[in-house]
Amino acid sequence: MTEDLSSLIEQHQKDIWEWKQKESRWIQDKNLLEGSKRIIDEISSKMVELGKDNLALKKRVQEAEGETTIVKGIGMNSPEMKELQERLRSAQDINDEHQRYNGKLQTRLTEVEDDNKKLAKQIEHLINRKV
Repeated sequence: MTEDLSSLIEQHQKDIWEWKQKESRWIQDKNLLEGSKRIIDEISSKMVELGKDNLALKKRVQEAEGETTIVKGIGMNSPEMKELQERLRSAQDINDEHQRYNGKLQTRLTEVEDDNKKLAKQIEHLINRKV
């Protein structure tokens, strides 16, 4: 009888240990998922911010192009025209840089979303396995 009780107690302690291990993995998975979500939120915010910057830069480029048309009437070699051409080149360079950065952010966002999908499947698998 005492051997049976000892065996039951030992088995119960093993079961408790296994459940604690599972709980620890669940917590790790949850933390990883939350961290990934924060990264996605930050990247999304940054993309919105860059989109706004990009629109502002496009507007600056349009204004510069409009000014170029006006300056052409004045003369292509005037100091005003040379300054305008430099401003236009600078705005276009910035716009190109932002577009490259937006592309990199979109790629990273896609990677993070794929990682999140994988994590969600893993968590769902762990939950279904326990049920």
